[in-house]
Amino acid sequence: MSRPTRADLVAELRRDVPAGHSLFLDLGSCALEARVSDPRLRDELSRYFSSFLVAPGPTDILVTVHEAAPPDWPLEYAEKAPDPGKTKIKEEYADIPGGRVVRKTLTGMVFVFGQGENAAVGPCLANANQVVNFINNRHIEFLLNRGSLLGHASGVTWDGRGLSLAGFSGMGKSTLALHLLSLGVSFVSNDRMMVERDGEGVWMHGVAKQPRINPGTALNNPDLAGVVSEEDRLRFLRLPPEELWKLEHKYDALIEECFGPERFVLTAPMHGLVVLNWRRDGGEARAQIVDPAERRDLLEAFIKAPGVFYLPTGRGRLEPSVEDYVDLLSRAALIEISGGVDFERAARVCLRFLETGEI
Repeated sequence: MSRPTRADLVAELRRDVPAGHSLFLDLGSCALEARVSDPRLRDELSRYFSSFLVAPGPTDILVTVHEAAPPDWPLEYAEKAPDPGKTKIKEEYADIPGGRVVRKTLTGMVFVFGQGENAAVGPCLANANQVVNFINNRHIEFLLNRGSLLGHASGVTWDGRGLSLAGFSGMGKSTLALHLLSLGVSFVSNDRMMVERDGEGVWMHGVAKQPRINPGTALNNPDLAGVVSEEDRLRFLRLPPEELWKLEHKYDALIEECFGPERFVLTAPMHGLVVLNWRRDGGEARAQIVDPAERRDLLEAFIKAPGVFYLPTGRGRLEPSVEDYVDLLSRAALIEISGGVDFERAARVCLRFLETGEI
């Protein structure tokens, strides 16, 4: 095949490796159907997305997933530069007529998308997490092309009010979100947030991605006790606090298994954005509402580039400006929590804001 198009590649996959096993997801802002070639993968995806499964019906997005050997297509791939602080090249991509192909260098997984068509092929069962991410990236693209901005944030909601939670690297936004879930709020998103204007306010849309937590988060929250095995728990308890804080060992924390049913929602009004700007030796934690126009430095913790899995169409923007974020966030409260790390204090600030609109 010379100079294949997106339509060529997707048609080839769907002909040669039929995907006849479907699951349907209600993602709040849109409906998605995932058709997979292997029923075992459908079962695995159904468990992961159990909070969002619905009966078959009309959908906005179709993703087909094909368990097969990685394809050897005649494409010239460009390397995607590693994220800051990383060195491994994990992704390559090739822009083709009608779309883009992304190849994962470590697993061989390949993803084709563009103009509303989306397909994944490769050792999907062995890399179900990458299939999950691709499905969620299709949801993200749908919302960005509707005009949303992408944020690097967790999110929670309580009684019709919502908060996005951002923080500079390692600050613990997911840990704070899970502390708040233990106090009764509901979960909106773990690591990505799409935000858009809603009249004079802001609406936030989460991603159906379960939190991945570190051992320290699990050990300090009784609701997460079942996530870590007893053997691991005893091993981690023997570590010094500083070593435990830095340990890179992640666990999936399935929200409804840990906190109960109907605790994972994906859309809510966003009344505020919390930015964690604290440090472990910073003294007493303190919170203040600040002006986003005067604290663009805090917005760096929230602004997120869409990345290689996004092709803008319609109202979508590949690189929205800081001013776009300032304008949007001026319609919600920007709350800085600084000083020393204190998740209990931060959770009280967030809960008070959700209940009263004050900190």
